[in-house]
Amino acid sequence: MNSTNNNTSSKYILITGGSGLVGNELIHQLLQQGKKIKALVNKSPLQITHENLIEIQCDLFDVLGLEEAMENVDEVYHCAGLISYSSHSKSRLFKINVEGTANIVNASLQAGVRKFVHVSSIAALGKFTEGKQIDETMVWTEDARNSVYGYSKFLGEMEVWRGIAEGLNAVIVIPSIILGPGKWDNASTGIFKKVIEGFKWYSEGVNGFVDVRDVAKSMIVLMQSEITAEKFIISAENRSYKDVFFEIADAFNKKRPSLKVNHSLAQIVWRIEKLKNLFSNSEPLITKESVDTALAHVYFNNNKLKASLPEFNYIPISDTIKYACQILQQKVNNL
Repeated sequence: MNSTNNNTSSKYILITGGSGLVGNELIHQLLQQGKKIKALVNKSPLQITHENLIEIQCDLFDVLGLEEAMENVDEVYHCAGLISYSSHSKSRLFKINVEGTANIVNASLQAGVRKFVHVSSIAALGKFTEGKQIDETMVWTEDARNSVYGYSKFLGEMEVWRGIAEGLNAVIVIPSIILGPGKWDNASTGIFKKVIEGFKWYSEGVNGFVDVRDVAKSMIVLMQSEITAEKFIISAENRSYKDVFFEIADAFNKKRPSLKVNHSLAQIVWRIEKLKNLFSNSEPLITKESVDTALAHVYFNNNKLKASLPEFNYIPISDTIKYACQILQQKVNNL
């Protein structure tokens, strides 16, 4: 483990996955509140430096490193995780999302932290029923159609519930599709990348979408609240992929996707994308699982968070798209 700062004079907040989309936004918001932060990163360094920020190179399997990182830590945000719908990533998914979560839960229990907030995924809820509204009462059921990614995040949640049973004060957040100006190789930012590259396909499937700023904000408010041993869906709006793709194209001043995907075409598209990624050795954005999701009509109920945090208001997704596209366009211009 290698730390870039040794100032541990007061209590810190520990964030895993500090260089990811959610972790990075958390760092910005917490620094604005004057908080002192330790951010765990693995391969990708942080893009921010601050006198109240310690960057720590430590993965989730370095048990001694995690123990050291927990010194003088009062709160933990566990954002680190692997997102992949590739069949080649199964072992890594379980290693990072399950074993890695178990390790950070154990380190938090040992350190006696005040509170722990875990980032899960809507994929951990299981296979959705077409057209049915989804809330936190949905129970995972074994189904051959469940994604390996979803199963790994479900088991990661189970490690947090195990920690709660052992005395950990914790809350789980379940974001829908997170939109924000992250790195181009980030899973959700890949949507923006596809559109700016002239992606031609769209679907009329429906899913939940949420601004990364709202995900971070809700996590901070939940951390500061007395709420514990609960999970919350974090989702601003249920929108069609068609509308989202069209708004992104408009914001980038690009041609809107013009080819509607139906089930038969979808099977061709994901296979073509799979072949492309075999040659490029990159993580596919379009897979059989993501195509199935894009064609489904899934509606998320966000009433539980609103009832628990009545003063919390979501950013409209149209505003999110404009904000993200403006920043991402600047990144493109600076290349």
